[in-house]
Amino acid sequence: MNYRPYTSADFAEIYAIEEICFQPPLRFSRRYLRQLAESAQSITWIAEDNHKIAGFSIADFGRDEDGLFAYIQTIEVLPEMRGRGAGNELLLLIEASARAAGAKAVCLHVESQNTGAIRLYEAHGYKCEGRRENYYAHGRAGLVYRKVLEVGGELSRS
Repeated sequence: MNYRPYTSADFAEIYAIEEICFQPPLRFSRRYLRQLAESAQSITWIAEDNHKIAGFSIADFGRDEDGLFAYIQTIEVLPEMRGRGAGNELLLLIEASARAAGAKAVCLHVESQNTGAIRLYEAHGYKCEGRRENYYAHGRAGLVYRKVLEVGGELSRS
């Protein structure tokens, strides 16, 4: 698997992954996903296998009382490519990019029944800091996770 930054030429492939991974009303609109992926305030990474996009991640930045933080908007991997470490690596790349930008933490919401994602985040030291009822469509609860970043760390991974 190869990992690299997103380019606008990747959009059609990442939106196809969005359509596979999420059904309405949980799916991002084409316009919103493009806005997230191409924002100057975002970190967007691509996972490729044999020159085909297998997954991607997007995080953007915000500020709170502790300073700059990264917020994970999504990490998506094609179902047939799961279990090969792509989600793990995309998460590490977000963390390294956030650290390099001076972020103090990484935050996210995850659907309370998404056990695979929850295991990934907890294995990387993310702590559940709360629960938001009806955060997702159909009354699904969202769990709020946060990880305080340590100083240092590398950015480039391959």
